[in-house]
Amino acid sequence: MSHDDPSRQRRVRYKGTHPRRFEEKYKELSPNQHARELEKVMARGHTPAGTHRSIMVEEILEVLAPQPGEVALDATLGYGGHTQALLPLLLPGGRLFGVDVDPLELPRTEIRLRSLGYGEDAFTVRRMNFAGLPRLKADSGGFDLVLADLGVSSMQIDNPARGFTWKAEGPLDLRLNPQRGRSAADLLAALDEGALADLLLENADEPHSVAIARAVHGQSIRTTRDLADHVRAALRSERLDEDEAKKALQRTFQALRIAVNDEFTVLDQFLSLLPGCLNPGGRVAILTFHSGEDRRVKKAFLQGLRDGIYAEVAPEPIRASPEERRSNPRSTSAKLRWALCPARRSP
Repeated sequence: MSHDDPSRQRRVRYKGTHPRRFEEKYKELSPNQHARELEKVMARGHTPAGTHRSIMVEEILEVLAPQPGEVALDATLGYGGHTQALLPLLLPGGRLFGVDVDPLELPRTEIRLRSLGYGEDAFTVRRMNFAGLPRLKADSGGFDLVLADLGVSSMQIDNPARGFTWKAEGPLDLRLNPQRGRSAADLLAALDEGALADLLLENADEPHSVAIARAVHGQSIRTTRDLADHVRAALRSERLDEDEAKKALQRTFQALRIAVNDEFTVLDQFLSLLPGCLNPGGRVAILTFHSGEDRRVKKAFLQGLRDGIYAEVAPEPIRASPEERRSNPRSTSAKLRWALCPARRSP
């Protein structure tokens, strides 16, 4: 074979012993070929690039208590880690529906789970948002257990091309579905200074919202680095140390992501449709990652308890164990709330 044969592509190599660019991390992005390297990365308390470590798996299994023959919904399929843990416990005779809006990651997750032997009779995949839940109920007959993990997956965060992180250069996008809606860069260009400050405060409780909005408004910001540089400039005037600056950057990107994807409206819609999709005795577990999400879930569950929709709800959120927080720092902010339906609905 000629050395010029275009079908023979060499892997991307990198200088030194540790890759820095996402595209260079071929060992981490090929887990089947480099399992030992992945184990080393996780042993250091990091998440390998392009993968996702599901959070509070054991706690979720305890809350949902899946049984053979039951019908389940993973409303935020993502990498499929929670689904992979649930599916064996639903068989024989059970079925799980996995839905997600991300057109890039969903096919990869389906291939991964199909390779484990789960056919259409046990595992059904749909690309859809929460508005389609009633239609999904008609197809499934209702759900005995429902899980929603509201966190952004590591695959989305790690890939600079998706624009979810301030840590790497990339287009300022932040859309869960990059085929719909407007990017974060376009949103920033359309907001006036006051509206931007309000958005940062409402979506992320950002204490420096006014200073950040003043520094960002009217600037030409198209990339993650552009935004990070302007936010850092605002924070220097506030005399923040590096740790506080990082937290403010995280909150700024979070606030824009929530706005771009209209996440609070989507979550409210999900919480309103959810009771009508649960069977008698149904169980639901929801993982949240910031106060805006948690407040909405707590309020909806308590209202459902007062209305008799739920027989019992979590008195307090469940947090990841100290061991999990050490091994997977992305679990630190997670809160798990649950609700149980009455065994029989009131007439």
